[in-house]
Amino acid sequence: MSSLKFGRVQMRIMRVLWEKGRVNAREITDDLNRIEPIAHSTVQTLLRKLEQKGAVDHSIDNRTFIFFPLVKEENVTKSALREFIDRIFAGSPQGLVSYLIKNESFSPEDMKQIRDLISEKD
Repeated sequence: MSSLKFGRVQMRIMRVLWEKGRVNAREITDDLNRIEPIAHSTVQTLLRKLEQKGAVDHSIDNRTFIFFPLVKEENVTKSALREFIDRIFAGSPQGLVSYLIKNESFSPEDMKQIRDLISEKD
C-alpha cells in the first residue's frame, strides 16, 4: 500500500476523504465541483478504482454508499515525494531544495519559516 499511485483527480478525491472522513459520492462530487467541473459518474468510477487499489472502502447507510479512506495522507505524501525525488532529482532531497530555492519565489516570511525548520533539524 505504500507505493499507491494516484492520478490528479483521484488525489483530489482522496483529499476530500482525508478532510471529511466519511462521505457519499454526491458530497465528493459537490466538493470537487467548487474548483472545476466534474461529472458525478466520473467520481463514482474513480471511487471504484480507488477501492480496487485498496485506498478507499465504503459502508452502506440506507442504500447509500459512504466512502472513507484506508490509507493515511502522510503515507501517500511521503511515498509520492520519495518517488518524485528519486525520478527527478536522482534521489537527492538536497537537489529538490536547491531547485526550489533557486527557481521559486518565497516571501520573507516563507524564508524565515524555512530557516526555522532548518535550525530545528540541527
